[in-house]
Amino acid sequence: MRLISTIKILHAVTCLVATLFNSQTFGHGGVAFQEDQCVITVDFMQAHFTVFQPETRESEEFCEDIPDVTQSIFVMEYLHESLREMDVDFRIIRDVNNIGRFAGWSDVQAIADIESATVYYQNASIEDSGYYRASYEFEEGGTYIGIVTAQLPSEEVRHNAVFYFQVGGPDWGTIPFFILLLLLCQGCYWYYNGGYERYRGEP
Repeated sequence: MRLISTIKILHAVTCLVATLFNSQTFGHGGVAFQEDQCVITVDFMQAHFTVFQPETRESEEFCEDIPDVTQSIFVMEYLHESLREMDVDFRIIRDVNNIGRFAGWSDVQAIADIESATVYYQNASIEDSGYYRASYEFEEGGTYIGIVTAQLPSEEVRHNAVFYFQVGGPDWGTIPFFILLLLLCQGCYWYYNGGYERYRGEP
C-alpha cells in the first residue's frame, strides 16, 4: 500500500514539474511562442515581439527573459492590420504585488498606484509602418510587467496586453522546490521497492 501511494505521488509530481517547465519554456502571460517566434496578443490582435540588447548581446533576440541589466530595445511588428491605425502605448512596471508569470489586466488594475510602480512609459502613437519601438535602460534586475495598450482614435474601447518578464537572468520561481520534491519521491520509491541495488538489477 505504501509503495502504491509513493508511486502515485511520484507520478503527480512528475506531471506537475513537466507542466511548470512547459510554461517556462513556451511563454506565459500575454506572450507565447509560435513557429520559433515570440508573439504578443493584444486582445484579438497579434504582433511579433522581440527584445534586443545591442550593447552586450549585439543582434541576439530575446522574448521575455532578458539576460542583462542594460539598454533594452523592445520591438513589435504588427501582424494585425488594425494595429496600424491605433494609438499604441507601452509601459513597464515593477512587479510590486508579486503577480508573477500569470499576470493579467485585472492584476494590473488592482495595483493601487501604478504611476509609482512605473519605471518606463512611452506615449501613445500611431505607427502605420507596422513597427512599434521603445527603448529603456534598466537600472536593476528583477521582475517586471510590460503593458501594451491600443486604441482607435475614434473609439473609447482600449485593448490591452500584459506580460511578465525577468531582467538579469531567468526566474526559476518554485521549480527548484518541485525538483527537490521529485528527488525525494524517487528516493522513497527506491526505498520501498527494495533499494537502489535492486533498482539497478543487482542481487
